[in-house]
Amino acid sequence: MQKLIFIPKNKEKLSRFEDHYIINNVSEKLLNEKVDELFLKANNCIEDEDFSESLKFYDLILKIDSKNISALIDKGTTLQILGRIKLAIKCFNKALDISPHNIDALINKGSALHLNKEYLKAIDCYDDVLKIDKKYSMAFAYKGLSLAELGNLSEAINYFKKALSVDKYCTLAQISKETAENLLNSTN
Repeated sequence: MQKLIFIPKNKEKLSRFEDHYIINNVSEKLLNEKVDELFLKANNCIEDEDFSESLKFYDLILKIDSKNISALIDKGTTLQILGRIKLAIKCFNKALDISPHNIDALINKGSALHLNKEYLKAIDCYDDVLKIDKKYSMAFAYKGLSLAELGNLSEAINYFKKALSVDKYCTLAQISKETAENLLNSTN
């Protein structure tokens, strides 16, 4: 990431600004390399299912760059895996404060809200995703799950079908559609 800096017209001061520009670029490159290294370590922890250890690396990344969207989302997802749902939602909210239309943050926040049994709020997140990307199959599928939890099986089935119309291999939508249809048939 390069920053734009003011370069004076006065040639005597130009050298000092060029040095500053070079130093800034080198510093930024070193920081980016450090962040990349920390992400790699966090990913290795995730692969080893050492989720608690991965949180330490996300925290180190966020100390370097408190507005790193990927670190916030990954940390939130990891917290969600660990069952720390409220903290996960806080991470997703921080990411959304920085980037309000970030689909990954919205879909993950919706998923966390769903786990927290806040189905209407989860549906709001999925609707926000669908305003950004009208063909996001997982948003349709997740919305269907939340609707099913609210007892709206017919509407849930419609959303599972929408997910499958976008992605015919969406396993979550296929299994959920069949389950919802079976439940609906058994209640009739």
